[in-house]
Amino acid sequence: MTNTATPGTDTDLAALLNRAVTIAVVGTSANPDKAANKVPAILIAAGYTVIPVHATATDILGQRAYPTLADVPGHIDNVDVFRPAGEVPGIAQQAVDVGAGALWLQLGVNSAAAERIAVDAGPSFVQDTCIGATTRRLGAHPSVQRA
Repeated sequence: MTNTATPGTDTDLAALLNRAVTIAVVGTSANPDKAANKVPAILIAAGYTVIPVHATATDILGQRAYPTLADVPGHIDNVDVFRPAGEVPGIAQQAVDVGAGALWLQLGVNSAAAERIAVDAGPSFVQDTCIGATTRRLGAHPSVQRA
C-alpha cells in the first residue's frame, strides 16, 4: 500500500490488516457505548493484540492501558486513532517515533499534517476509515502471532 490519504483498495487494506498482530488504539474509551470501545473489542475478537492508549486509564477491555505510544512496550504494527484531528499530527509523530508500520485514522478523522508526517517517514496511512468495520467486512485477522 502506498502512503496516501486514500483508504486504498480492499486488497491493500486486507494486506495491511493481515500483516498486523499488535494494534495500539489511541483514545480507547472505557465506555462500552462508545465506538472507541466497540472497535477495539472487534479487533480483539478478530485475534489482534490490542493495546489501549489512554491518558488516565490503566485497564480497558481487560487489556493494560498506557498513557502514550512511547510507554507501550514492544513492537506496534498499526496505530488506530480515536482523537480529534487537531491532536493527530502529534500522534502521527509518536507513531513514527515508535516504528509503527501504519497509522490509521478512524471514520471522521482527517489530517493533512498527519498525512505529511506519515508519507515523509514511511508508515502506511489510512484516514477517515473505520478499522473495525473494515476488519469485519474483509474478514481480516493477524496471519501470525508474535512470541
